[in-house]
Parts: sequence; structure tokens; C-alpha cells
Amino acid sequence: MPHRFRNVGALEDKTFLAIVVAVSAAFALVIWPFYGAVLWGSAIAILFAPLHRRIRARLHGRANLAAVATLLVIVAIVIVPLIVVGALLVRQAAAVYEHLEAGSVDFRSYLLQVANALPDWAANILSTIGITNLDELQARIASGLRAASELLAGQLVALGQNTFNFVVGLFVMLYLLFFLLRDGDALARRINEAVPLRNEQRLALVDKFTTVIRAMIKGTLAVAGVQGALGGLIFWLLGIPAPALWGVVMGILSLLPAIGSPIVWGPVGVYLLATGDVWQGIVLLAYGVLVISLVDNVLRPILVGKDTRIPDYVVLISTLGGLSLFGVNGLLLGPVIGALFLAVWDIFTASRRGGETSGTADTESSTDGSEPTPLHDDAGHAALSRSEKARGAASGAPS
Repeated sequence: MPHRFRNVGALEDKTFLAIVVAVSAAFALVIWPFYGAVLWGSAIAILFAPLHRRIRARLHGRANLAAVATLLVIVAIVIVPLIVVGALLVRQAAAVYEHLEAGSVDFRSYLLQVANALPDWAANILSTIGITNLDELQARIASGLRAASELLAGQLVALGQNTFNFVVGLFVMLYLLFFLLRDGDALARRINEAVPLRNEQRLALVDKFTTVIRAMIKGTLAVAGVQGALGGLIFWLLGIPAPALWGVVMGILSLLPAIGSPIVWGPVGVYLLATGDVWQGIVLLAYGVLVISLVDNVLRPILVGKDTRIPDYVVLISTLGGLSLFGVNGLLLGPVIGALFLAVWDIFTASRRGGETSGTADTESSTDGSEPTPLHDDAGHAALSRSEKARGAASGAPS
């Protein structure tokens, strides 16, 4: 082929690639207002894909009916409980805000009760670190809670104003979820064919992505939800005000490995002991240590296995960064991006090792006068593909 025709062909390819990038960016911009609905719909579809396959098999391959049945299960066990908890949270948060604004919460009396009940060694420690002035401590606590209440009030007002947007987003998520469940396998195949990567790298990346999504939802968000529910339950049984609010707070804090839910139930248990509610304090502290804190160690290996556990430092940093950048969606998006960052570099490192092994084999083969081994068939890439497939299959097995 003449050189000028090769140049024309290369120019056409680059032009078409630029069009693909531009159209994809425009489509992303169009759906950006609903990126949260797309994100959670995709994540839930990946999580419930094994259940959908079992339901479809029982219904003899009727895809529409299987997708509807799976969607009803998701609504019953995920959407409805979240809406109920959200309604309780709004009501109890509004009540707490009203008490704080009315000044009916006397922090000084609470602090005085705790200070009088402290043993001498604990009082000496507080004196050493400079926490002896109750008025100053009360002012600091009141200032912090006032700032938190103002933020909470703003969120409640925004929630009330954005009810329509929430309903529309929920409808979009459920609508998208139906088609992702019904056509998910075909869509996954089309994405696999379109991604410009080597076959073994593409398979490894897809396996890593699905593993991370399931690990995050089942092993992090689900465990945090269970811890929050258990914490709210014990608060309700002990008669502690606003149990749903404190349960949600404990669930969110459970996502942060360096903090966790003990920062809530620990001080409350100490307060109950110091103010004379001895058995309630003992029950709360024992329940927190033996039940709430052990949920992570018991449930996480059952749900996702130890091999898919994301390092605690990655979860902490990526969760805080995700919340800062993306809001509530950052609870999922931040850790997923952090885990995929580690996964991509693992795949890249394994690919380079495989390439170095292949290069050494090619050199030896050329020295012997034999034909070199093709790059795509080298042992390193094959080993990477097999190991990633095995890990993906293990993590994708239904729990």
C-alpha cells in the first residue's frame, strides 16, 4: 500500500477515536445529574447477579420475570428498610435539633455527674491534661453541637426541598436496575469486547472490579449497617433517646477503621455508670464489646472471605476522601476507587513480571535457533489470567 494511503488510514482511525472519546464524554455529561442512581444501581446489580441467575434458572430462562422477581426482593430487603430508617432518622434528628436550639439540654449537670462519680486517679488525669473547668468544657461541647445542629438542620431542609429529586433518582435507579439484571450478561460481554486491553488483563480487571464491588457492599457497607442496627437496637432497649439517629452515626463511624462505633457507645456506657444507671452501663459496654465490635470479625469472613479484605488504611483514607468529594455516594465510590487503584497496580506488576519472563525465554530461544514464543501466549500472562479468574470465581460465589 502506498505511504500516502497509510497516512490517510491512520488519520481516519485517529479521527474516529476522537469522535468516540467526545461522544462518550458528552454522554457522561448528560447522565451526570443521575450518577448516584447509576452508581448504586450498577453496584446493586453486581451484588444480586448470583441471586438473579438462580431465580432465572428456576423460572426456566424467562428473563423479564426473573428480573422483576429479583427487583422485588431488592425492594423488600434493601429499599424499604432504608426508607423506614431514613424517616426515623429525620424525625429524631429534628427532635434533637429542637432540644438543642431550645437550650433544654443541660450539659453542665451531665458533666458534673460524671466528674463527681470519677475515681481520684481519673480526676487527676483530667486535671493533668487541663480538663477541670466545667464551664469551659460545656461551652466547647455546646459550640460543637450547635455547629453540628446547624449542619443537620441545613441537611434536613435540603432533604425536604429535594424530595422530588430523590423520588426521581430512586425511580431511575430501579428502572436501570431492572435492565441491568435482565441484560447484564450481554452488556458485560459488550464491554469486555470494547475495552482495548489484552484478554488476560481485561479478564483480571473485570474480576477485580466485581470482587471489589461485592467486597465493599457485603463486607463493608453491610457490616457497618449491621453494627449500626445492633447499636440502635440496644440504645432503644435501654431507653436512650434518639436510637435511630445514634444507630446511623455508629454505622457511619463503623466504616472508619481508626474510629469505629465505640466512640459512641463507649462514652454513653461510661456516662450511665457514672450517673448511677449501673446495670444499663454494664449491659451497654458488654454488648458493645461482645456483640457490636465482634460483628466485623465474624461477618466479614463469611460474606467475602479474607482474601478480598481491603487494607484498613485504604478504607479510612478513601472513605474520608470519597465523602469529601462525592457526599453520601463517596461511601461506596471512594473505597472502590482506592481498591481498584491497588488492583490495577497489582495487575500491572504481574504483567511486567510475565513480560520479563517472556523476554528471557525469547532470548534463550533465539540463541538456540528456535522460534520465539508469542507475547500473548507467554507463561506469565497465562498464570496471571488463571490466578485472577480463580480469585474472581471464588469471590463471585453466592454467600
